[in-house]
Amino acid sequence: MIWERLRGLTPARIGLGRSGEAGLPTAEWLRFAAAHAQARDAVHTPLDVDLLTRELSAAGWPAPLIVRSRATSRAEYLRRPDLGRRLDPTCTLPAGEVDLALILADGLSAAAVQAHAVEVAQALRATLPSLTLAPPIIATQARVALGDEIGEQLGARLVLVLIGERPGLSSPDSLGAYLTWAPRPGRSDAERNCVSNIRPAGLPADDAARRLAWLVEQSLRRGLSGVALKDDSASALLS
Repeated sequence: MIWERLRGLTPARIGLGRSGEAGLPTAEWLRFAAAHAQARDAVHTPLDVDLLTRELSAAGWPAPLIVRSRATSRAEYLRRPDLGRRLDPTCTLPAGEVDLALILADGLSAAAVQAHAVEVAQALRATLPSLTLAPPIIATQARVALGDEIGEQLGARLVLVLIGERPGLSSPDSLGAYLTWAPRPGRSDAERNCVSNIRPAGLPADDAARRLAWLVEQSLRRGLSGVALKDDSASALLS
């Protein structure tokens, strides 16, 4: 049947059939309920900081710096996005001058960070061997804008936040990457470049790293990011 062929081409829920006048078949309802549970688990499951630290060490990274936002619990983090954007006052970072600060942040899906962040970081480091990097940062109860304060304290020209995206019913482990030039508190989302849906069923880690490497190089060369920096990485790679 045509619907069976189409379902094999997309994770979207199409051609589900029906039971009675408006109900879903039992099998489809159970699949939906399982996907919904996966998404909820992704939001509430904490990041395993110790495991992520070991994985970074095994990949040859220096010992990461561990920070947290001002949200004191997962419940508060979900209720108060503003607290997730500011660094806890007890967290201090060494000042210096580096090209790039790399932050691995739990966001709304620690599962995404746990599964994909180290692979993306490795691929990016291999693509940009001449950059000076701050020690990697692991941030918990974090929103994207937390990277602005971290990057400013570290004296980074650029900050790249690898963060778990809001889970969908077919993508509980989607990783996002947000790049900001001259990070400091008060930067807006319009001043960031985003590469999203990084996962095997979306944008593979190597492809994401190539796009990010192009953005990093252009941002450093032009001294800007966000809407002023159009992502022409696809054209550049083809030329």
